Amino acid sequence: MLRKTFELEIKQVKDDVLLLGSMVEQSIIGSVDALKKRDLKAAQKILEGDRLINKKRFEIESQLMILIATQQPMAHDLRLLASIMEIISELERMGDYAKGIANINIRMGDEPLLKPLIDVPRMAEKGVDMLHRALTAFVNEDIEAARKIPVEDDEVDALYNQVYRELMTFVIADPTTIERANWLLWVAHNLERFADRVTNICERTVFIATGELTEITDTDSEFWHPHKHE
Repeated sequence: MLRKTFELEIKQVKDDVLLLGSMVEQSIIGSVDALKKRDLKAAQKILEGDRLINKKRFEIESQLMILIATQQPMAHDLRLLASIMEIISELERMGDYAKGIANINIRMGDEPLLKPLIDVPRMAEKGVDMLHRALTAFVNEDIEAARKIPVEDDEVDALYNQVYRELMTFVIADPTTIERANWLLWVAHNLERFADRVTNICERTVFIATGELTEITDTDSEFWHPHKHE
């Protein structure tokens, strides 16, 4: 009977993690969309939504602490609870990247975008798609998916490099555009870091299932940019 109750509580926690993940996904897409449209009211709503993301993270953490204290989990269950603690921390930080993009949008004020956003929304869509599948793999303890998803980070890195090169051509042609280029470069940097954190979630999924905490690396040899590995 106690085991059955524990399993139900774990299912509730996993559902809450998926809800938190959905909040983060919407925040990232929303922040980029607000930037694309230069919608400052929408950007402000992203900042308000970040407080809800933080609140949800701490609610899940409280649930986990109660389960650890009352159920005395061992082996797989302990790995699961400890890993969820890490995953919700990653999700909160990913939400911070959306908040960062919203803040950039607001700080730009009435300044127009240096260029129409093409690769930046692609970076957001790809990162969110990776996160969504990574959380599905976590819930299902799908090791095969968890090991494959991080390889796709190369696609996000390639898009970052494209953004970087394009912005540099603007700056070289007209040095007065450097500040506006820098705003967009920071947006792209946030999205690149967002995708990097998906790998951390995948590594936790492998750890839950196998007990082995190993680093999953993408191929990464083909792409370089100045913020990587910082």
